[in-house]
Amino acid sequence: MLKKALIGVIRFYQIVISPLKPPTCRFYPTCSHYGIESIKRFGPFKGGWLTIVRIVKCQPFHPGGMDPVPEEWPSKKKVKPHTH
Repeated sequence: MLKKALIGVIRFYQIVISPLKPPTCRFYPTCSHYGIESIKRFGPFKGGWLTIVRIVKCQPFHPGGMDPVPEEWPSKKKVKPHTH
């Protein structure tokens, strides 16, 4: 239910608010599309967190560019196999 509500808020923004202002998103996909995809993929809490982090990055001091939703939840510790 929370998942549908959050996606509904983002869709409202896309349909009603976004057309009233000039395009400003520095990323592809746009922050709103990223938000919907991350919430669908990871649920309202983890997906919502990824969306907040993305929106915070959308400012003049960040270069922007391609920033897709990760396929898996990002972990702080990436275990890499040891090769000799």
